[in-house]
Amino acid sequence: MVVPTFHEVLNLPLLAAELHEALISSGITYELILVDDNSGDGTEELCAKLLTEGYPIRLIVRKTQRGLSSAVIRGLESAQGDILVVMDADLSHPAAALPEMYRLLTQTDAEAVIGSRYIQGGTTDSEWSLFRRLNSKMATLLAWPLCAGITDPMAGFFMLRRTTFQRAANLNPIGYKILLEIICKARIIRITEVPIHFRDRKFGESKLNFKEQFRYLRHLYRLYMFKIFSGRKAQRN
Repeated sequence: MVVPTFHEVLNLPLLAAELHEALISSGITYELILVDDNSGDGTEELCAKLLTEGYPIRLIVRKTQRGLSSAVIRGLESAQGDILVVMDADLSHPAAALPEMYRLLTQTDAEAVIGSRYIQGGTTDSEWSLFRRLNSKMATLLAWPLCAGITDPMAGFFMLRRTTFQRAANLNPIGYKILLEIICKARIIRITEVPIHFRDRKFGESKLNFKEQFRYLRHLYRLYMFKIFSGRKAQRN
């Protein structure tokens, strides 16, 4: 379990409890890796406390780097398990969906499983503003040619095998959407989506702003260029 954090200390006890209940009750052992961008909000002290209470937590504090995507990559590279999971710290992603995602990844030919807001059965909180809904839909539409057929390529909640992640060479994400980078660079084709209810965060503030949205557009440009030039290279070979 890889969770990037920045000023999420109030959410972490609830997240740890939800994960533990969902996974242990299903007979799934796990390690929770928190990659924190030096929040200085008590995250280190809290993780030490949770560790003494029996939660399998490993904290990585980055003091010279910032950014969600690079934090996720650091966590994935540090993970020891054969199954890798990425989710947010703000409680927006339901831990209860993990056993079904695990079943689909391990018992089907899926290369990745995504917790989707937009597949049939998926929902978002009713408090979402019209602007937020339109913003999400537009970002999804822009990414559609990179991964046609996926309803929620913007998801921050996904599961894949270590061997699949290791196929992705030269990861160089910017912004906050690491899944697109991994899908393109690892050339993932077989993706299964599981419907989830996407909740608004419990505590803290969203990190999404206009600067991050601009970085997302730059990221899309890079991925489109990668897809074009890698396709030409494959044709020559």
